[in-house]
Amino acid sequence: MSQKIEGVLTAIVTPFDNEGALNLDALRRQVDRQLSAGNGIFCGGTNGEFFVLNEAEKIAVTRTCVDEVAGRASIIAHIGEVSTRETIRLGKQIEALGVDAVSVITPWFVPLKQQELIAHYTAIADALTVPVFLYNIPVRTGNTIEPETARILAAHPNIVGIKDSAGSDESLRRFLDAVKDIDGFDVLNGPDSLIHQGFVEGCSACISGLANVAPTAVNTIWSRFITGDIAGSRQAQASITGLRTDLYNVAFSPAAVKKALQIMGYDVGESRYAVTFTPQQESAIRRIVAHIAH
Repeated sequence: MSQKIEGVLTAIVTPFDNEGALNLDALRRQVDRQLSAGNGIFCGGTNGEFFVLNEAEKIAVTRTCVDEVAGRASIIAHIGEVSTRETIRLGKQIEALGVDAVSVITPWFVPLKQQELIAHYTAIADALTVPVFLYNIPVRTGNTIEPETARILAAHPNIVGIKDSAGSDESLRRFLDAVKDIDGFDVLNGPDSLIHQGFVEGCSACISGLANVAPTAVNTIWSRFITGDIAGSRQAQASITGLRTDLYNVAFSPAAVKKALQIMGYDVGESRYAVTFTPQQESAIRRIVAHIAH
């Protein structure tokens, strides 16, 4: 990477039109909205609904984000697939678009041993020239990257960090402890509830789904922290934690975030996966976002 990835990167939603097709104009508007708040972009991840995008759509989403960012902020693209071969295939196409790095989720459905994960990530990092971040989200994949595995993989010159979305401070701390003496390997925090704590303990950046809804509020956690206002950063985190708790109690992250954006007046469309909202749920989300600065 030409520069260290720091601060807030938004796990940007993938907008769809009324027919369920990509709405790239709406995506450009969302990217610009995040850039205006000082946030970078993480595209094609969980909040980007990568699991319902085909290969051509993943490429189109990444190209659009890269073109819109135009070097103004950091941009990471997710490329993880079930197989090593398909991850490399997609990764070669994505790296040619000019992203700063790629993120690779563990394969899902089939349980893998740690040595198999090492072989998987090593093959990907060998095949690509773009820097690679490991992506740990065991609740969704059934496969956990152990801290010692991350430490082993950190020796690869093209593996530059890990995004931990296991959901606990303990998991985050174990990764930070495992690689604290390794230069050039960073830990990125995934859960929105741990943004401030992650920065305090040594994370270089966070990947935030809630930044789609509250880009400035999430960025405030970082902007206060980096200037030494630790108490102010902690206070900003408290408001985000409350928003996260309320919103995710209504529905799972991607759909809940998209519904919130719709209610706030942004044309991002519906989620593609099988999820519905009752009038009561929509009313609850309306109340939750009523006071959020757009």
